[in-house]
Amino acid sequence: MLTESEWKAFEKTGKFEGSADDLRDGFIHLSTKEQLAGVIQRFFPGIYPLYIAEFSASGLHETLRWEASASNEVYPHLYGAALFATEITSLDTVAK
Repeated sequence: MLTESEWKAFEKTGKFEGSADDLRDGFIHLSTKEQLAGVIQRFFPGIYPLYIAEFSASGLHETLRWEASASNEVYPHLYGAALFATEITSLDTVAK
């Protein structure tokens, strides 16, 4: 999920190296399709539009780790790599 400003920067450069939270934590926070609604509700309430960029995990296997959150739900985290616009397999927008 990307905010509007993150998406505009991603479109301009073709590369996403993480949000401010990602940079602080040392990895890019990712979610599965099943986790999206909960993540939007907890971390992005009232933020519109949100851009949902889907990537194939097959190309990320060396840098992708599945780790438990504070709530013990397991999330994918991307370490030491960027996401590239050319690798987007699907794009959706959550609007008001």
